[in-house]
Amino acid sequence: MFGFEHVAYFQIVRDLLEEYRLLFIDWVSKFDKWDYVIDRWGLFNPPGVGPFDHDPDDDIPFDGSNELL
Repeated sequence: MFGFEHVAYFQIVRDLLEEYRLLFIDWVSKFDKWDYVIDRWGLFNPPGVGPFDHDPDDDIPFDGSNELL
């Protein structure tokens, strides 16, 4: 269609991408939905949490004296 010489590779790549997509969906489904950091891309947020929601962790003051030793 686009004049590429080795068109057989397109189907191989598409098949591998589909296999990866299914593995990725399975992997993400195992995440604990309530132990999260807000994902600003919106891919892994639990239901009801959007990429532009306020992150409560941003309200925790950090002055450097709370560092773990």
